[in-house]
Amino acid sequence: MKRVSQPTTVGELRESGHVQLSLREEMRENLLAKLRSGDDPWPGLHGFSDTVIPQLERAILAGHDMVLLGERGQGKTRLLRTLVGLLDEWTPVIAGSELGEHPYEPITPESKRRAIELGDRMPVEWRHRDERYAEKLATPDTSVGDLIGDVDPMKVAEGRSLGDPETIHFGLVPRSHRGIVAINELPDLAERIQVALLNVMEERDIQIRGYVLRLPLDVLLVASANPEDYTNRGRIITPLKDRFGAEIRTHYPVALEDEIAVIRQEADLRAEVPDYLVEILARFARNLRGSSSVDQRSGVSARFSIAGAETVAAAALHRATVQGEDEAVARMVDLEAASETLKGKVEFETGEEGREDEILLHLLRTATAETVRHHFRGLDFSLLVDRIEAGQMVTTGEQVTARDFLTGLPVLGESELYDEVCERLDATHDGQRAGAIELALEGLYLARKISKESGGGETVYG
Repeated sequence: MKRVSQPTTVGELRESGHVQLSLREEMRENLLAKLRSGDDPWPGLHGFSDTVIPQLERAILAGHDMVLLGERGQGKTRLLRTLVGLLDEWTPVIAGSELGEHPYEPITPESKRRAIELGDRMPVEWRHRDERYAEKLATPDTSVGDLIGDVDPMKVAEGRSLGDPETIHFGLVPRSHRGIVAINELPDLAERIQVALLNVMEERDIQIRGYVLRLPLDVLLVASANPEDYTNRGRIITPLKDRFGAEIRTHYPVALEDEIAVIRQEADLRAEVPDYLVEILARFARNLRGSSSVDQRSGVSARFSIAGAETVAAAALHRATVQGEDEAVARMVDLEAASETLKGKVEFETGEEGREDEILLHLLRTATAETVRHHFRGLDFSLLVDRIEAGQMVTTGEQVTARDFLTGLPVLGESELYDEVCERLDATHDGQRAGAIELALEGLYLARKISKESGGGETVYG
């Protein structure tokens, strides 16, 4: 947040040639500049380029307040936070101003008085764009005072009269003057509190306990909501919904590649997790979203697969530490730990009570089989199957190191099957090679070419 030397008084600011723009003009100009230069205005967002992003950009160019509608874990909050990148990096404000007013346009009685008294000597501060974004999670106990403001009893106790507008303590929205206010889960806000936002969005003034302050607030109000909230926990009242210029529907990633990119970007992995395991988790989440056994009104959040990847990495780190392996690399054996911990992140249909584990296991196996077909199509595993049918067994598990697993594989003579499997998955060192061959064995089991028994921390293919 470093910046070069900037004017420190209103007089210096005018001499510098600074031009005041409204918030919407500022965001519009910055968006257009990024589009002209080819810069990505929306870094870190995947799967929205042909659907959500065009709608969002049109809303910004039109200067509309907007509400994002979508199920949980579709990136609504991240999308709102990305709007900060369309603000100027630094903007001038009246030094000490409670509402961060522009030096050319004071709006509170105190700032107007200072402007008259000091003229061009009025001090100026510079505010970073991160300070111009305010976020509020709507909860039933949120009050009008939190959002709009209330009479400050301390100022009244100082001797000021109740009729003095300077006795007001401003809430979140006025304090975000010349900035962005994001309200998450808007339907959770009590209806009487939503009413308090009507004047802010239309007339751009605020009313506090009978005061009507004609403050020309320059605020962009954005919100997020889950569609099912309209009937379950609350709703957006019709007059407020009507004041949003844009209603944008979000969605889960359509392409598998985008789903994988989200996991890679968001997951904090403490061990190496190969791409094929991330792919299985992405397919797993997508299968859940298409299952009739899962409550699709609640959705299956992107956090599901992100948490799954983090759990797989943690299981690999734990196994490598206990077994004394030099490198912690996740393998198929670590995937079982993820399925056990992710059950609580899925809402099942009421008729599926007691079958949750069975449903998760079936869909995880389906995702694994799809991944195996995608990577190993065309490979001939008949020689490996013949060796196992002849009585050789392959043991793996959380107590089996990658080296021990590789050493215990059936000898295939001059066949290069193991090398071909590893080459398909770019597996080079022992941890990666063990994971790749485990995936092939699991694929053979799911194709009913070999059997598998699990128990006591071990899995035996035979």
